Amino acid sequence: MKQPNDVFNDLQHKMSELLKNSPAKDVERNMKAMLSQGFSKLDLVTREEFDTQTQVLVRTRARLEELEQRVAQLEARLTAGGASQD
Repeated sequence: MKQPNDVFNDLQHKMSELLKNSPAKDVERNMKAMLSQGFSKLDLVTREEFDTQTQVLVRTRARLEELEQRVAQLEARLTAGGASQD
């Protein structure tokens, strides 16, 4: 499956080929400006930013699991300690 960037790059390449030998260079410039303006309005992140946040999430989940285990151990100790004092 093509990535969105590949699709847009293909579209840009095809538009360039069509307009290369025509007096429609202004149309190409206007089309690029219009696409750039449209993309700037979207809430997009780069692949690098996405990958960084994914790594942060993986580390956070691992830490959460560790803390959940630790709480469970402490609760078990507390319950065992309370039962032995009865």
